[in-house]
Amino acid sequence: MSHAELLSYEELERLVSICLGLGISKVRVTGGEPFVRKGCVDFMDRLKRQLGVKGLYVTTNGVDTAPHLPRLQEIGIDGINLSLDTLDRNWFRNITRRDRLDQVLATLYGALERDIRIKINSVVEEDTPDEDLTALARLARTNPLSLRFIEKMAFSGGGSRPPQRPLADRLQRLFPAMAKIEQQGISTARLFRVPGFVGTLGIIEGYSRHFCATCNKIRVTPNGMLKTCLYDDGVLDLRQMLRNGLTDEAIGAAIRESVSRRFANGHLTEKSLKNHGEPSMATIGG
Repeated sequence: MSHAELLSYEELERLVSICLGLGISKVRVTGGEPFVRKGCVDFMDRLKRQLGVKGLYVTTNGVDTAPHLPRLQEIGIDGINLSLDTLDRNWFRNITRRDRLDQVLATLYGALERDIRIKINSVVEEDTPDEDLTALARLARTNPLSLRFIEKMAFSGGGSRPPQRPLADRLQRLFPAMAKIEQQGISTARLFRVPGFVGTLGIIEGYSRHFCATCNKIRVTPNGMLKTCLYDDGVLDLRQMLRNGLTDEAIGAAIRESVSRRFANGHLTEKSLKNHGEPSMATIGG
């Protein structure tokens, strides 16, 4: 996309301000790697210090995050979700087509050294070896982090099928003493405690979508489309509204109305689409 097609930082800040007025208190800047966009850290600083966002988080693949960690700590970032599917260097290169595992691990351990809250998101495929799962899980043995295994979702462009082996069953087999943690509030992940582990393990059932009933998230794509469900194809053109002179009140009312029409779960959303192709997660925003 051309630069003009993307929301400017000024437009994003106005949009965040509108959403804060609707009761939203948590904002997540997502990737890929959000720091490839010039000025991203300054933008986050303004969200925290000027707009007063209470919970400010980042989702990143960690490739270019480590150099920004001192500034993120200074800003008071509330947490980082780090995408990491394997600790095997060759398999990492095969998955990502880049030999960048060292940079990702620098982000991981750099954040831990600065006491920045870390969650690792790891997509599990049917052919993901048990050895990969156990190696990743061991990160939570000695580090205060949450390692969340994610069912592969329908955004790969290569077709999707329900998992043959439920993730919970696989983890219970690998960690027989694993016990469910009773959680308060809304969460997309089911969390588990393993004896002797400092951190926790988790499961995000992205394909099964068991968490839809309590979902309280909305998403804005880089070009300003509002998504009230990860599986919809955009329900409101916020860029057009921002650039056509609509008031904050009118935009807020349109967001409320869109959220009120959200389907009960992602399966129903997917069935409602006119175009049943599988979009790239890169176009959605991580």
